[in-house]
Amino acid sequence: MSDMPKIKKYTKLSALVNRLRDDINDKDFGLLYAYNGTGKTRISMAFKEKGKEGGENQRDTLYFNAFTEDLFYWDNDLENDAERLLQIRSESIFFSGFKGLSLDGKISEYLGRYSDIDFDIDYGEWRVIFKKLIKNPAYTPNPNSTEPEYIIQDHIKVSRGEENIFIWCIFLAICELAIDDEEGGAYAWVKYIYIDDPISSLDDNNAIAVASDLAKLLKRGKDKVKTVVSSHHSLFFNVMCNELKHFKLNRYFLHKNGLKGHTLQKTNDTPFFHHVATLSELKKITETGEINTYHFNSLRSILEKTATFFGLDDFGKCIYGIDDDAVLYERALNLLSHGKYSIYEPVVMGDDNKELFKRILNAFLDKYDFDLPELLSE
Repeated sequence: MSDMPKIKKYTKLSALVNRLRDDINDKDFGLLYAYNGTGKTRISMAFKEKGKEGGENQRDTLYFNAFTEDLFYWDNDLENDAERLLQIRSESIFFSGFKGLSLDGKISEYLGRYSDIDFDIDYGEWRVIFKKLIKNPAYTPNPNSTEPEYIIQDHIKVSRGEENIFIWCIFLAICELAIDDEEGGAYAWVKYIYIDDPISSLDDNNAIAVASDLAKLLKRGKDKVKTVVSSHHSLFFNVMCNELKHFKLNRYFLHKNGLKGHTLQKTNDTPFFHHVATLSELKKITETGEINTYHFNSLRSILEKTATFFGLDDFGKCIYGIDDDAVLYERALNLLSHGKYSIYEPVVMGDDNKELFKRILNAFLDKYDFDLPELLSE
């Protein structure tokens, strides 16, 4: 255990951001793995704000996160239900110089890798019209037919995943500009790129493709900009780790330390080690007695993932066969993990439920011999 990287505790976002900035200055890339609800988006915004401490003109971070997606919104033409448009909030500095840079070709090149939709950007009205090649319902396979087999349907409403991938492709096109821009260019001010969860609505195939394309672009620009990427998606994180492993790379696990802030640990492990970290935390709180109701949700999550790993169809089978109480444990865990318990509003468990929690956890650990590190020790 002495070789395990030390966990750092941060009670303030500013201290965590300073650490990330200091670390990335000595590396090419930084990768963070963390569950949803950990505060990744807030950290990315704090990182961006740190770069503006000298004033708006001193900004240094181009970022992608949930706020980036909010720069686009739908006008669904409720009156006629015909011309659906994706509006762009052009006043954002994200689009500085965007209009005169002819990015449509770059965006289209990226988009073609992930989707068969096409688009037109109206820079006068700052809106996007989506279109798609579809089968012509009037077409008949006869030599005298004048109808084409396929036609373009425009003003279509794309899926949430397609919308996200389109916005992501805009960001990639801007990143490419930031990497290639000479002094005085529209995005020459970019020294850092911070990307938070770019694939929240994508399937695994696209997650791999996005990670590979992103890594290829970032490797090209490593001498120009420093990049931090945070994600809760384990497959995306692993692909990024593999793609960037031959470069100067920091890899972290980011953990929410209750209401006390965050813990950050450098690691060479896959993100699945995070589940072991969670188990270690649960074991520790049983020893201190500081068990809150939301810890049942954490334990249920661990059992679900273990069942999936072993190909079991029920998480209860992870504790079956221990003793006669196994079925009781499963029923109790089912009931107690369905409450609306939040880490942000911790409620202390009653003594009976505390004892039950300890018995379920210890029974699980007895069956699966995890080598739990002292992750929360000083």
